[in-house]
Amino acid sequence: MKTYRVDISSWTASFRYPNLISGLQPTLEVPPLSTVLGLINAAAGQYLEHEDLIIGYYFEFAAKATDLETIYMIEAGKNGQGSNSGKSNVIQREFLFENRLSLYCADSKIIDFFREPVFPLLLGRSGDLASVEQIEEIELAEIDHAEKIRGQIIPLKGNFLPGVIQALPKYFTNTFPRQNIGTEPFSVIRYNVFDLTTKIAAFRDHTLQKDGVDIYFHHFKL
Repeated sequence: MKTYRVDISSWTASFRYPNLISGLQPTLEVPPLSTVLGLINAAAGQYLEHEDLIIGYYFEFAAKATDLETIYMIEAGKNGQGSNSGKSNVIQREFLFENRLSLYCADSKIIDFFREPVFPLLLGRSGDLASVEQIEEIELAEIDHAEKIRGQIIPLKGNFLPGVIQALPKYFTNTFPRQNIGTEPFSVIRYNVFDLTTKIAAFRDHTLQKDGVDIYFHHFKL
């Protein structure tokens, strides 16, 4: 299959667990689909209403560490909206270091957004700035029973792969407040796991890691 690959890198990244509030903010080791679609929106400079988007991705990092971070907790005002009152606090936040995200999509319109992104590309927080390293058209080999699934998320239903099981949204609305869209459980599979036996159809990128990675393509539409 011919497709495009966009390679994006950053020094730091952090992907928070949704609905988790604690003194330690752990990070997912693979970005959720909603983060990737948000990245496309940032590059496009607008909220995109996808009619039928087919996209895959792979994520790897060099290290994980914990940092101290000041947060500001805004008190709720009328109708649940924020007020001008609040207080600061210090939390521990995990972050990932030396990151690489590879996006796969055959839609040239999506890819063109990354040639001249409108807004800064972020892999998590506002300080997690990312940049496009390269964009290229590549050929991926179809694999009926993927074995090299890593560095990505896979829907749990029907696949039941090992990994961190986490309910994740696929997208968000462009309303205020934002609403989750398509939340379902996913297997979050980090980049450095052993080969798996699966019945998943995927496409192998032989250029990743030592002997390639099988990329799962998500089908998404609003």
